[in-house]
Amino acid sequence: MAASLHRNPVNRIHNGSITARLQIMFCTFFIALQFNVSAQPPVFKDAIAANRSKTYNNIAKNIITKNLSLPLTDSTEENWQDAFYAMEVLQYKQPWVLQKIKKAFISLEKTSVSFQRSLMELVYTNYKTEFTNDVNKIFLSTKNAKVFAMCAEYLLKANYSKNNIDKIGSIVYNKKVTEFENNETAAYIIYELLSPIMQQAEKNDYKQKLQAAKLFNKILLPNNTIIYSIQRKNRNYPGIAFVRDSTGNFVKDSTGNIFSVPQLARSITNLPGYLTNGNTPQGIFRMNGFAVSKSAAIGPTENIQLLMPHETSPQYFLKDSNITDTVWTKELYQKLLPKALQNYHPLLGTYYASAIGRTEIIAHGTTVDPDYYRGQTYYPLTPTQGCLCTKEIWSNIDGKRTESNQQKLVDAVKKAGGANGYVIVIEIDDQQKPVSINELLPYIKN
Repeated sequence: MAASLHRNPVNRIHNGSITARLQIMFCTFFIALQFNVSAQPPVFKDAIAANRSKTYNNIAKNIITKNLSLPLTDSTEENWQDAFYAMEVLQYKQPWVLQKIKKAFISLEKTSVSFQRSLMELVYTNYKTEFTNDVNKIFLSTKNAKVFAMCAEYLLKANYSKNNIDKIGSIVYNKKVTEFENNETAAYIIYELLSPIMQQAEKNDYKQKLQAAKLFNKILLPNNTIIYSIQRKNRNYPGIAFVRDSTGNFVKDSTGNIFSVPQLARSITNLPGYLTNGNTPQGIFRMNGFAVSKSAAIGPTENIQLLMPHETSPQYFLKDSNITDTVWTKELYQKLLPKALQNYHPLLGTYYASAIGRTEIIAHGTTVDPDYYRGQTYYPLTPTQGCLCTKEIWSNIDGKRTESNQQKLVDAVKKAGGANGYVIVIEIDDQQKPVSINELLPYIKN
């Protein structure tokens, strides 16, 4: 992404590495772009119950069933990919689909890398173990680093025993040495894949690191507005977002308590953050103003534009006019981190994810039907393609926005001095429950 991007904030959709076709297709999940930005409150007419039903039926019939009914050829790959993505969004699983996926695996060696990644994304999202043998064959034969990493992640997710971790780790390391070492992007991918495997036996006391780093101290990134997005390792549980102003004070709510809202950093796929359409990576993002998206999936509420290191210049990202370097290095990025965390690998996530090619991660609301995810631990929040997403509720009667944590977050950032600072995303532990502000107060007060 060009370094000049910061001069003209764009209306980002989710993760920019998806194809333009999929971006358009995602918008067509809705009957029309029927939102009214000027109305008070905003209106999204496709939230009306009858329209929600029509939307679901349209996706199931015209995007999933119709596209998968086509023979798989070079000219229909994108149709199948559209269907794959739609099935991820809807959590759509029907017995007949299994036969189509099996057929896709049989023909996989003849398909494009884009198709292979799309198929791997679908099975990782919707099928935990059903395709282990098929994935293993691709894992052992593929020459593409991203496909290879997605296969490894699927196999680890299917079986996280020590024996399987050791087996996968050995294959990954050997592949790195023999095939990927001389390709910088591929080397980054394999490094990110290997890192949790190598660290899995280590005891990670996340909160001890938080305490030592003084992450919430006024001296961190002085004179900058900061959004803290505090997450669990298990992204099925919502994190929270709260805001520090440019003087180092935390924004308070009307009761005098520290303002916070739940925020989901989980993608639809739940893939690791270094991979396309994976979860929001940990690390530091540069805030880059506000915008209103043209995407029906995001809706009319203002979003907060974000940049990762390799999406812009070091000078702009670090807000330092004295920097003359135009090529990113890890050491430049580490200047933003507290000394105690400069070598804490998870917080290098945005650096490596953007070096690998991830782009266009923002903080936004949602108009996606939460009923797609009823029963999930993060309901009624909705997952994305890797963005930070807050809860919004739209009336099923008239489409009016009845609740918006996104608007609350935007208002808090404006109160703090505006979207010209940083967002810090960090996991604090692996408790199997949503993050609460109360558990963070001891660290915030220090």
